[in-house]
Amino acid sequence: MNPVTYLDYQATTPVAPEVAAAMRPWLEDKFANPHSPHRLGREAAAAIEVARERVLAALGSKSEGGRLFFTSGATEAANWGLKGAAARLPADRRRIVTLATEHACVLDTVEWLGTQGFEVEVLRVSFDGLAMEDNIAEAITKDTGLVAAMLVNNEIGVIQPVAEIARIAHERGALFFCDAVQGFGRVDLPLDDCDMVAISAHKVHGPKGIGALWVRDGVPLEPLLHGGGQEGRIRSGTLSPALCVGFGEAARLLVERREADHRHVEQLWSTARSLTSAWTLNGSEESRYHGNLNICRPGIDASRLISELRQVAFSAGSACASGSGRPSHVLAALSLSERALRSSIRLGFGRYTTEEELIEALILIDGAANRQLNFSK
Repeated sequence: MNPVTYLDYQATTPVAPEVAAAMRPWLEDKFANPHSPHRLGREAAAAIEVARERVLAALGSKSEGGRLFFTSGATEAANWGLKGAAARLPADRRRIVTLATEHACVLDTVEWLGTQGFEVEVLRVSFDGLAMEDNIAEAITKDTGLVAAMLVNNEIGVIQPVAEIARIAHERGALFFCDAVQGFGRVDLPLDDCDMVAISAHKVHGPKGIGALWVRDGVPLEPLLHGGGQEGRIRSGTLSPALCVGFGEAARLLVERREADHRHVEQLWSTARSLTSAWTLNGSEESRYHGNLNICRPGIDASRLISELRQVAFSAGSACASGSGRPSHVLAALSLSERALRSSIRLGFGRYTTEEELIEALILIDGAANRQLNFSK
C-alpha cells in the first residue's frame, strides 16, 4: 500500500513520539487511580500536576491569576465555560454575543442557551473572515454578560483580534471566552485579556480524549458534570494519568520547539502558496496562521477530489461537520457563492510534514483539479 500524505492538521495532528513514550508507563505499570490515597495513587496525582504546570507554561501562564482544569476535550471545555458562566450571570446580564464563524461546540452551546432564556446574537464577519469592530462595539451592550470569540479559525486559519474584542467586552462588564484550540502554542494568546480559554491536546501532537479549560480567578462557574468533584472540586470524573501526562509532554514540546515549528510552517506555507497560484485563498491572507491553507478552485467538486486522491488526506472543512453534506458555515459566513463553497478545500500541515511530500501532494491535487475542469468543458 502506498503511503498517505497527511494534510489534515486542523482535524488532528500526529502524536509526537515523545508523547507516546511518556504515556506508555501510565498505560501499563502505573495504572493507579490518581484520586486514591495510597502511594501509587499519589504518584499518579503528582504526574498529573507536573502535566498541569507544563500546559500552563505553554499557555503563557505563570500559574498565578487562573486555574487549569483538565477535561475530556475542547468540546467539554467550551460547553462548561459557556454554560457554567452563563448560569452565574446576573438577571440584568443575560445576553450572549459570538461570531458566525465559531466552532460548532460554541455555536451549538450558545444556541442551546438561547432556549434557556438568554438573548443570543451571532455576529457576521467581513468577507475575509474577521470580526468587524463596529459590529462588536454595537452588539456588546450593557446587558451583555458573555462574549465568545475564537483565536484561530479551524477552517480558514484566520486570527481574530481577540484582545480587542475582550477589551470591548470588559469595558461593558462582560466576561470573555476564547476557543484557543487551533492557536494554542502556535500564535500569541493574550491570556491576560481572557476570562476563560479552551484548549485541546490532539491538535498539538498530544492524545485524543483530553483538553483543558483555563479559568481566571474570581470568574464564577457552575459545574457541568456532577459527581465526585475530582478535578478541583468542581469537575467530576476520574482523570487519566496517561492522557494528562501525554498532554503535558505535548505542551512541553510546544515550548521547546516553538521557534523551529514556526520556521518550518512558514517554509511550508511559502511552498504551498507558490504551487497553488491557480487557486483563490479563502480568508484573510495577512491575519492568519500559516499552517492552514483554505483555497477555492471554482468549477471543481471538492468532495470528488478528496475521494479520488486516496494517497493524500485532506478535507473540505471541519471534521466535526464532515458527512453532513452541508456546505461549511464558516465559508458561507464569508459570503462565498454556493459554487465556491463546494469548490473549496482545506490543507493543514505542520511539524511532521516534509516539504517534499507537500510538493508531491499539491501536484497531485492540482492535476486532479485540472482533469475535473477539462472533463467538464
